[in-house]
Amino acid sequence: MPAPTRTAWTFAIAAIAVFMVTLDKFVLTTALPVIREDVHASLGDLEWIVNAYMLTFAVLLLFGAALGDRFGRKRMFVVGLGLFTAGSLAAALAPDAATLIAARGIQGVGGAFVVPLTLTLVSTAVPVEKRGAVLGAMLGIGGLGVAIGPLVGGSIVQGIDWQWIFWLNVPIGLLLIPLAVATLEESHGPTQRLDLPGVGLASAGLVGIVWGLIRGNDIGWTSPEVIAPIAVGVTLFAGFVLWELRAHEPMLRLQLFGKRAFAAVNAVSLLMAFALSGSMFVLTQFLQTAQGYSPLAAVRTLPWTALPMLTAPVAGKLSDRIGGRPLLFAALVLQAAALAWLAAGVGPGSSYDAIAPPFALAGAASGLFFGTVLNVAVGSVGPEEEGQASGTNNAARELGSVLGVTVLAAVFASRGGYGSPADFVDGLVPALWAGAAAAAGGAVLALALPRRRATSAAVAVPEAA
Repeated sequence: MPAPTRTAWTFAIAAIAVFMVTLDKFVLTTALPVIREDVHASLGDLEWIVNAYMLTFAVLLLFGAALGDRFGRKRMFVVGLGLFTAGSLAAALAPDAATLIAARGIQGVGGAFVVPLTLTLVSTAVPVEKRGAVLGAMLGIGGLGVAIGPLVGGSIVQGIDWQWIFWLNVPIGLLLIPLAVATLEESHGPTQRLDLPGVGLASAGLVGIVWGLIRGNDIGWTSPEVIAPIAVGVTLFAGFVLWELRAHEPMLRLQLFGKRAFAAVNAVSLLMAFALSGSMFVLTQFLQTAQGYSPLAAVRTLPWTALPMLTAPVAGKLSDRIGGRPLLFAALVLQAAALAWLAAGVGPGSSYDAIAPPFALAGAASGLFFGTVLNVAVGSVGPEEEGQASGTNNAARELGSVLGVTVLAAVFASRGGYGSPADFVDGLVPALWAGAAAAAGGAVLALALPRRRATSAAVAVPEAA
């Protein structure tokens, strides 16, 4: 039997890394009710446990790719694996919510290095004629992590303990690091000055805004402790925009937003992620907190999380034929309809038969969206700008997820709570209506996209890495 080639090793290491990072983002959802009770976490703590990962990931995604270009993609990939593994270890050992939040932030930094560099490493190791198929397989593996994440999390929480959703990453990371050092080839990209001021302004600005939004329900929206961090955050983020417009080598080329298609697809991506992540944050808790299901009941979310694996490939092929505009519009309309369906019919005693159909509709909508959006994003710019387009679109979706969790949790807390199943539903319903409104707004913005833009995902994805 022939020994594995360097290309095979590269694909295997990258695929396992992508699966681990993607799985970790979704495996946490079913553990939130147990974590809340075990470490006495408040709703705000739960938001930060989720957002600490997504916020650092969103802000550092483009920066991680730039570090790989400058210092070596293999080297920074290994650093990312080390940070993600260390963050997982710290999360598994966390005695309280504050420590867990900090550990999740470390995981997010590692993930922001790992994810963009996996695609780059694979695309440079694979012959051009095979890149489309190989990178498509990589995206499919990431989709598998999304699909089974809640199920794996529920099984671990119910069968062992919630800490094991993080312990699971430690031996995988410790195995991947020496394999990556021994087998991956080093490569570099265009060397440019690192945009440290841009990273600092964006990070501090977003943290200030999210901090104020999370604190609002606890201490009042007119409190100086809420208004001040939001005001400072907005000011710093405005400073980030001004800096990026004037920097010689910016982290994010804001001039790209002057193109209607590029601006529209990123706004649509942010709103879709807002609706999706925010609603999933409250709905996964609803199954356990309000309906009394065990953590393993996460299998009930499979119509939502697994169906995209079937619809996304179909959407990707259709986007080449008919363009992305009708598919993205349909996806957002269906997502809004699914969330409105749930908001109108959900209750403490709702049967699974009542919530499974809108879950399936939301899953089909998610597949239509994610199977199309990258093709549209990279097709909205020139070939030399595809990398920036892909990274920006990923960052927009992560930022939308952060805002979705934060805002929908604030809506939930303003009307309901954890006191009883009825209290939980009182907060859940308006949160779902808010998610539906965001998706509907995204559908309107999708109409601003061009009617047709021919592009090839098989060519665009390697460039986007």
